[in-house]
Order: sequence, then structure tokens, then C-alpha cells
Amino acid sequence: MTSSLSRRLILLAGLSLLALGAQAQNALDTIVKTKTVRIAIPTDYPPYGFVGPDMKPQGLDVAMAELIAAKLGAKVELVPVTSANRIPYLQTKKADLVISTLGKNPEREKVINFSAAYAPFYQAVFAAKSLSVKSWADLAGKSVAVTRGAMEDQELAKVAPATLEFKRFEDNNATIAAFAAGQTQLLATSAAVAGNLMQRNPGLNVEYKLLLKDSPCFVGVAKGEDALLAKVNAIIAAAKSAGELEALSKKWLGRGTGDLPL
Repeated sequence: MTSSLSRRLILLAGLSLLALGAQAQNALDTIVKTKTVRIAIPTDYPPYGFVGPDMKPQGLDVAMAELIAAKLGAKVELVPVTSANRIPYLQTKKADLVISTLGKNPEREKVINFSAAYAPFYQAVFAAKSLSVKSWADLAGKSVAVTRGAMEDQELAKVAPATLEFKRFEDNNATIAAFAAGQTQLLATSAAVAGNLMQRNPGLNVEYKLLLKDSPCFVGVAKGEDALLAKVNAIIAAAKSAGELEALSKKWLGRGTGDLPL
């Protein structure tokens, strides 16, 4: 191979890498150009995301999606997702951002990036007041309803005794319905979802039992989209400073944001 041909091949390889780099970070440019941002949100997880009486999505995550879209000067295209498919939707570019009660952990950080936190969130185990549960050992021989792939599914698996029976469902509505119908003794879900259940079904006498994880909500951004991540972080910082995040939290969760991590 001649030195001239070698130089040309090296140059072409370098140009290809530059082109790939440019393609990897084009989400923000596309949003600015089209004035549309696709944001994945939950529709089965009140009060973060659910379908209202007017059949339109609403909730804290939906409001946050609308806030970010407005700050980006774009129209929001809401993309309903479940716990199981929200990250794949981001990876396959079916959504530009994920705002769907997304918690951060090392496994997820390997495949997507996370913004600063925008809202509080925690998962716990709940059950009827008549059921004595004071430690993880007390879960032995019992059954629990949980949404497949959700943070509470992952966290409970780490601490549950071997004889705890997991009954996994594909979405949160099915999980809650199964517990409410008496198909399981325990429910692993977020405090917000459990609170909603308690209000709608006071006869179940449900109460908090054990804390699984304090896991604030973050916006998910695809790997390589550093410009979009920086823009989202700037929007969150400004909204936090202006009291907008506090207002959203109080409206939808009944309490403030507390100390949110960056």
C-alpha cells in the first residue's frame, strides 16, 4: 500500500468518525429545528402520570415534560411508556427524553445519562394494618404484587427472603388491581401510588411497612446527547431556583421537593 493511499484511508476514517460524532449529538439541534420534543411519560402511575377525566395525560411528570418543552421553545409530543420499555424507547430514539419516575442506579447509568433530580420519590412495601411486618424477615412465606422491571422490583429482590413469592405484572394498574383484589398480601410500589390507593380504597386499611429506597426522579437522556443534557440541567436549575419545582411537588405530591441531588 502506497503512503499516499494510506494517508487517504486515514483521512477518510477520521472524517467517518467525525460524521458519527456529529450524528450522535443531534437531538437538541433537531428539537430546535422542528420545534418539537418527544418526551416519554407514564400514564398509569398517579400522581406522576395518569389519564384524567378529559382522557388527556396529567400529573407531575406530565407537567414537568410540559415545563421543559416550553423552556426549549418546543411543542411537546407525549409518548406513553411503561416501566419496562421507557429506557429502550430512549435508546431506540422513539423519545428524546424520559420523564417517567426514573430512578438512577449504576446499571442504568451504563446505558443512559441522567439529569439533575427534579422531584422526590421513594419506594416501599405496603400492606394491611392487620398484617404484622416489621422487618424483611417478616416477608417470608408471603406474596407481593410488583410491577415488572420497576425500581421496587429490583430493590425488593435484593433484600427479600427466599420464600417471598413475587407476583409480577406488566404495568402499575395491573399491580395495584391485583393487590386490591386480594391476590397478594403485600404491595411494593411508590409512596405516592400507595397514597392514591389508600384514598380510593380506605376499606383496605393499607399502611406503610418497610422502606425500599429513597430514589428521586431524574430525566433520562440518551448517551452522547451532551448538549441536550446540559440544556435540560440548566432548565431544571432555573426552575428549582424560581420555585417551580417546589410548586409542582406540592401540587401533585402534597409535599415539597426537599433536598434534591444534582
